[in-house]
Amino acid sequence: MSTFDWKKILQIGLIGGIVGVLIALVGMVEEFNERDIIAGTLTMGWTMLILTVLVMAYFVAGTVKAHSWLNVAAGALSGAVFSVVMSLLTWMVDSFDLRQTLVNASPSLVKILTFEQGIPNGLITLIVAGIVVGAVGSAIFILPERIRKAVTLGLGMVAFLGLMQDIIQVSLAGFEGLSDAIAWMFGRGIENGLSVAGAITVFLVVSVSNLLWDTNAPKVNARIEKLPQKSRRSLKWFGYGMLFLVIIYLPAILGLYLTEVVNSTGLFILMGLGLNIVVGFAGLLDLGYVAFYAIGAYTVGVLTNLSGELTSSFGWNFWFALPAAVALAVIAGVMLGIPVLNMRGDYLAIVTLGFGEIIRILALSDFLKPHIGGSQGIVNIPPPKFLEVLVNNPQTLYYFIVAGAVLALFTSQRLRDSRLGRSWKALREDEDVAQAMGINLVATKLMAFATGAAFSGLSGSILAVKLGTIYPHSFALLISINVLALIIVGGMGSIPGVFVGGLLLAGVPELLREFAEYRLLIYGALLVVMMQVRPEGFWPEATHKRELHEADEEARLTAEGQEA
Repeated sequence: MSTFDWKKILQIGLIGGIVGVLIALVGMVEEFNERDIIAGTLTMGWTMLILTVLVMAYFVAGTVKAHSWLNVAAGALSGAVFSVVMSLLTWMVDSFDLRQTLVNASPSLVKILTFEQGIPNGLITLIVAGIVVGAVGSAIFILPERIRKAVTLGLGMVAFLGLMQDIIQVSLAGFEGLSDAIAWMFGRGIENGLSVAGAITVFLVVSVSNLLWDTNAPKVNARIEKLPQKSRRSLKWFGYGMLFLVIIYLPAILGLYLTEVVNSTGLFILMGLGLNIVVGFAGLLDLGYVAFYAIGAYTVGVLTNLSGELTSSFGWNFWFALPAAVALAVIAGVMLGIPVLNMRGDYLAIVTLGFGEIIRILALSDFLKPHIGGSQGIVNIPPPKFLEVLVNNPQTLYYFIVAGAVLALFTSQRLRDSRLGRSWKALREDEDVAQAMGINLVATKLMAFATGAAFSGLSGSILAVKLGTIYPHSFALLISINVLALIIVGGMGSIPGVFVGGLLLAGVPELLREFAEYRLLIYGALLVVMMQVRPEGFWPEATHKRELHEADEEARLTAEGQEA
């Protein structure tokens, strides 16, 4: 039997309207409106508002306990509530001078929200548009799961390509024969974003491809399983070989700028793999993780520096300084672990946070200035050489970072499935039970801190030669927060989730530097949505996902039992 919860629908619609007002008043609508997703048709500013309505209507449709026209009606009603709230904002901005308090409540905002039709015609159009988009969001909810997934991926790819069109065009400009295809796919002249024909093509290709893959994947997997073991092994190695070729030739395809973005993302992934061991595997909340990052960078800087600005000029080769940096980071990890052996949860987080700040303040202090440069940092860090090749540009440094990430990935996978990895997971679930089962808590915790610190120290060592200079302000608390957010968004304890989180929270913001002032706002919104919709992360660990959805599974089984 279907139910139509008016109160819930109005409440969600009102919340969506408030979110829309926030997006408008912080300036995102007006600033993002200068960037087209679909040339001359859909701007990024409107995409933000439309996405808000679609997500809101999707949730509203879930409140109706039947897949029918009532779901669409509920979404349309919530869209109407959203539009009414936005219309009230538009009327207030147009009628009163709010700019003394709300800087972004400008005539330009009114012009955008009324489709340049003015009041009241523009407000009527806004309300109708909200109703239509709300109905579409609910209609997506009632689609079969395979079709819903294909449509969502298609729309997401259109938005992504439209957003990244400048970078894509620059990257593909060097390939002969693609100029006509690029001109057809993207807007021409002063326009930007995908062309209408390009957007439709991308949506259809992605949606149909995903639908065909979901339909035929079980058959393909069944055929592969029937192959002889030798053939399956050959197919597996063929896949590894193709991946290896892609990794080797990627810098030549991407160019300097995109390779630099990949390098920055790779350093965060390398740190994320280390923190994932401490937080994801062992359940030890570490907010001072950036300290090991700083120790690795400063150790390499001090040991390799030849500028004469420091009291000690060791002049070591980088390849001798690297293991020393990692070793010092490991020692620091053990030193941090010893005082916090009996701490858990919030207390552990506060102590580790303090440790990170202590390292940063020591780096700034006048006491250590003759040895590590103080607030002026360390400059002129020489680039390393590998087989007579100077690693002094993004495209050569790329291979160095990939090698570090592959080493960390291999180590994480081996540790996860080892006896030590199972001890870490037992420690995460319940320390008392783990100790009762014979696990040495002291050794297990110290190994987690030491291993995580090693990866962070390795990442910091690479950072030192990547930049050629290091400063204390590069190792603020925000780095630890970003790496922790990366793990949460990707999936706590999940190794593939680290890569997904790194791409979302480190790669994409680097590509959208023009909107850098909204980075923390988007971080916060993404984390809130993740905790509500997918608390296990985008690519969760199986155990963690099962634990978080245990209550939902019990409720489903209970409902099925009552229906039976």
